[in-house]
Amino acid sequence: MRGGRSLARVLLVWLTATVTLWVLDDALAGFDMEHWWLAPVCALLLGALAAVVWPLVMRVALPVAVYTFGLGGLVLLSVAVVAVFSVVPGVTLAGPFEALAVVLATAVATALVSALLAIDSDEIFFRRAGRRARHHHDAGGGSPSPGVLFLQVDGLGLPTLRRAVRDGTMPTLARWLTEGSHQLSDWHTDWSAQTGASQCGILHGDNDDVVGFRWYDKDRRRVITCSSPGDAAEIERRHSDGHGLLSQDGAGRGNLFTGDAAHVSLTLSAVPLLTRARGGRVRSDRIGAGYYAYFANPVNGVRTAVAALADVVRELVDAARQRRADVRPRIRRGGLYPLARAGTTVVARDVLVSALLEDMLAGRPVAYADFVGYDEVAHHSGIERADAMHVLRTIDQQIGRLARAAALAPRPYELVVLSDHGQTQGQAFTDRFGEPVEHLVGRLCGEPDGDPSDEEPPEPVRGPLSADGWQLGATLAEAGSGVGPVARMLAARRTRADRDPARTPPGEPAPASRAAPQVLVLASGHTALVSFTDVDDRVSLERIERAYPDLLPGLVDHPGVGFLLVRGEEDGPMVLGRDGTHRLADGVVTGEDPLEPYGPHAAALVARVDGFAHCADIMVNSRYDPVREDASPFEPHVGSHGGLGGPQNDAFVLYPCTWAEPGEPVGAEALHRVLRGWLTDLGHLLPVLSDADAGEARAS
Repeated sequence: MRGGRSLARVLLVWLTATVTLWVLDDALAGFDMEHWWLAPVCALLLGALAAVVWPLVMRVALPVAVYTFGLGGLVLLSVAVVAVFSVVPGVTLAGPFEALAVVLATAVATALVSALLAIDSDEIFFRRAGRRARHHHDAGGGSPSPGVLFLQVDGLGLPTLRRAVRDGTMPTLARWLTEGSHQLSDWHTDWSAQTGASQCGILHGDNDDVVGFRWYDKDRRRVITCSSPGDAAEIERRHSDGHGLLSQDGAGRGNLFTGDAAHVSLTLSAVPLLTRARGGRVRSDRIGAGYYAYFANPVNGVRTAVAALADVVRELVDAARQRRADVRPRIRRGGLYPLARAGTTVVARDVLVSALLEDMLAGRPVAYADFVGYDEVAHHSGIERADAMHVLRTIDQQIGRLARAAALAPRPYELVVLSDHGQTQGQAFTDRFGEPVEHLVGRLCGEPDGDPSDEEPPEPVRGPLSADGWQLGATLAEAGSGVGPVARMLAARRTRADRDPARTPPGEPAPASRAAPQVLVLASGHTALVSFTDVDDRVSLERIERAYPDLLPGLVDHPGVGFLLVRGEEDGPMVLGRDGTHRLADGVVTGEDPLEPYGPHAAALVARVDGFAHCADIMVNSRYDPVREDASPFEPHVGSHGGLGGPQNDAFVLYPCTWAEPGEPVGAEALHRVLRGWLTDLGHLLPVLSDADAGEARAS
């Protein structure tokens, strides 16, 4: 019976292609068939080309398809169609353009018919795998414990998820919650609420010294960036103990780090490993696994090319609509971004799902995948704007597809959906205040030399200035004047230091009027990291005051700055705000607590970062308005993250209701322990031993 259904599907696809070719014979100039029976013959040849020849071509030409979002693959397929049809007597095909029309028309027609008749290629795929699994079970193989798919929706905060579930944007997740198969819980991110710190903690259980998405390493005198393959590999080397979340024959798909998985693809930290000589821990033959499995089917290539083109058009329309409606905050969204958006929302997403289907077919015990499309679009459009919510809808559709496939996989699978962080929305710092944070720091350090009023105003990095732009000059002037109480306190300290020569040790640099060449400022979402590159160790508050007397008063009094972290020689780590200070060593607060708007975990999270080996000399967090849930990121984003304040710190995990409750994890390392505990309960990982238990185990 099952063989009959498979045969019927093949015949239906063949008939659809035949009818399409008959229509094209009449409608398409440059394509002609002399006899009616040539259409079924050509349809059969197209099927053979797609099933046999095309996968072999993709072995060689895969990069062409990938780098062109499938369009290059269509061109190659069109050339192949010209070559095949040229050997059929009575068939005339003028050239590649006509062949492209034939390829597109037949692929779209067969895809539409399959969709209308609910022919699910995943279902066909897994029914075959199910038969093999049942045969294995009958032969004594037994029934394995459930596998787990961890599906990360990058950048999706808990409040936005709740809206998406409530208004029907994510019906798959809504159904799980309604039916009671899954429960929803929250977890609080680290101070560095970004994928680098979160995934390092989630996958490896350790994100110590991951200060931001980028930071300055004084030991190596270079900037470390999580999005650099070499740096990602180095970060993983520092944090991996070989027993990560995916270490037991797991798979990592589309992540920054491997989690010690044996099977990886689209994973940044593995790129240097995979391009070296074979023989390493990571399977080098998996680098193109997801891409090949997807593009080896020409229908997938057509679907990807069409969907990517549609997404580019959608982006252009959405950006134009924002401009016409004068939606704010907004940023410019031109250049190559429409193509980059299609790459994350269509190509990477579909290839990711293809790789996960392979993982389930292979029966791997655990896989972790990152869907990055929402995060990318929310950065440019806004966290709950229509085009960002549309991306969530498409991700939900893919999650539903994986859930249906999981029901047919050779082993049972459970699905967990989670996020690495959320996003907080606001007008970019540069646009709101008329200068980027690095210019602000340089100006307060005495750069540029001379009267700033003589300089032309800096051009905004993104978007036009607001209508009340004239107020920006007054705001900047007020920020530099030191009108707040903390600024006055710092100014008073500076005055006392100037009067007391004994407080300036010999050899210390005198206050410089032009210090910017020795000052490096790195933006990481809602944090800015200020490092003094001419000093090897951590620069104290007192040394900063002596060298750059206007810097700290100007920063704490700036309306876009929420708080600073510095380390005092006498008081230890200090959090400075406009109207108060918080001494982290003993919790003493003077004036208004600058950490109060950032939640009950802020002090502990900030104190932890102060202990990092490469904590910046000054850590700057943007000001957060809890009433408007608004903060200005130091990067040109609408929705952003990377610091403390608002929904960016409210992440979530959606898990099967029969599993142990996770509690309220604070930090990615705590979430790692929760996920590891679930895998341990399923029999996939050994419990993590404490140092004392490990010593006893070694002694015995």
